[in-house]
Amino acid sequence: MKVKWTLVLAMVGWMNMLMAQEDPILLFPKGAPGETIKLIEKGDVEGDVLRITNVSEPTITVYPAPEEVASGAAMVVCPGGGYNLLAYDLEGDEICEWLNDLGITAVLLKYRVPRREGRAKHEAPLQDVQRALGYVRANAGKWDIDPARIGVMGFSAGAHLSAMVSNNFKERTYPAVDAADKVSCRPDFCLLVYPAYLSGENFQLAPEVKVSSETPPTMLIQTEDDKSYIDSSLFYYYALKEAGVPAWMHLYSQGGHGYGLRDRGAAVNEWPDRAEAWFRELGVIE
Repeated sequence: MKVKWTLVLAMVGWMNMLMAQEDPILLFPKGAPGETIKLIEKGDVEGDVLRITNVSEPTITVYPAPEEVASGAAMVVCPGGGYNLLAYDLEGDEICEWLNDLGITAVLLKYRVPRREGRAKHEAPLQDVQRALGYVRANAGKWDIDPARIGVMGFSAGAHLSAMVSNNFKERTYPAVDAADKVSCRPDFCLLVYPAYLSGENFQLAPEVKVSSETPPTMLIQTEDDKSYIDSSLFYYYALKEAGVPAWMHLYSQGGHGYGLRDRGAAVNEWPDRAEAWFRELGVIE
């Protein structure tokens, strides 16, 4: 069964690469900051999810929206995986295809995993997503993107990363590479799906998460039976409310964690429709 899924997902990945008209773009051409050893990247299929790890050279892959529906908006997509791996199809390729259907150019971020010894779990990935957002904004004209409509979204650890960049955009956390690092890396909107690691003690956020009035408008998707991480959404929503940041949260009873766009036989399956309505309310798409 594992071999069968490997072949199926390899074919899906090949077709996805045809849709992604840009080859993967190396974010740090001279080497990512703090990386001294080039890891041998690994991809494996577990269950029905392609899991990638040992990423030391972060990249973005651009999925341009089809010309007939293109809205000019863009979204940087951050897969989850506990900061140890990336659920690269479930929370990456499949999400990019959905965004394309809505007329949104998708930018799939392959950030550094697993966690680096001696560094905070999100430290290297935050450098990668800051660089990705600045790079996309700096190249907005090339990809027919409106530089004022570039968002970020993520799942689980990728949602934590999306929240981190939503609150850490005034200064780069790495030495400047080129002119793209002089462009704002603040996302214009943020979508968090079953976020992890955002909660701390006593109804407070984790200490590294610093919400302010400049945090972008945010939507959260959460299920009540996601016992390990429901507080991440609840605490983050409360912090957004207290800071006066426009916030939307859809809380469902069942669905657990790690569903992406796939059918869980529960009401949470409708979350893409709620997200689409939110995009329209924000003016991200018409």
